[in-house]
Amino acid sequence: MQKNYSKEFAGQFRSHMIRVPEIIRAVPGIRVFGKRIKSLVFSTDVAIIRNIDADAVLAVYPFTPQPVITQAILGAADVPVFCGIGGGITRGKRVVNLAMDAEFKGAMGVVVNTPTENETIARVAETVDIPIIVTVVSEYEDFQSRLDAGASFFNVSGAAKTPQIVRRIKEQFPDVPVMATGGPNDESIRNTIEAGADAICYTPATNGEIFKQLMDKYRANIAHQAEEEEP
Repeated sequence: MQKNYSKEFAGQFRSHMIRVPEIIRAVPGIRVFGKRIKSLVFSTDVAIIRNIDADAVLAVYPFTPQPVITQAILGAADVPVFCGIGGGITRGKRVVNLAMDAEFKGAMGVVVNTPTENETIARVAETVDIPIIVTVVSEYEDFQSRLDAGASFFNVSGAAKTPQIVRRIKEQFPDVPVMATGGPNDESIRNTIEAGADAICYTPATNGEIFKQLMDKYRANIAHQAEEEEP
């Protein structure tokens, strides 16, 4: 049987973009409101977000969430966005208000941090009609209480222990969707997928790192041209 291959249009000016590792396509994906998500870019840089082929955006950052940042990311993204709403530094009613604001602005889901109290998760669940993603950093967390409070699925960020945590969750709750950080290379991503992850969060090179590579290329080209022009 002949295989079907998707056709692609890259354009003249947007062909220079970031590609998520191909191995991520092996995950089953998480279907949210009819959209199947396999890869998420972990970034709040709108230039990166506009120039990567990830299926969605995981927009969390180590500061108190601000609606103006949520609005900027949602306005720039051309894919679904899962917005951080706090739970660590930011707590209580403010988390609930940020969740409602994110939903009204068009976020596909909201993400709470590890320290978030179950009571806060329950209040968010009563307020919004989009998924609530709870970040997990240890296999010793009480997953059942998170689900009972209203968590829709988990975001595992356990560094080198990520596959172990994913496996632990899937052993207890095989039907609960899990997104997880994939790590620095194909092997670490493969280990996370084999542990049971449904979607992979990918951290791309920074704007500065990509710019350095581009400028090094420009410098090399200029040096090469200068050598060719010497008599």
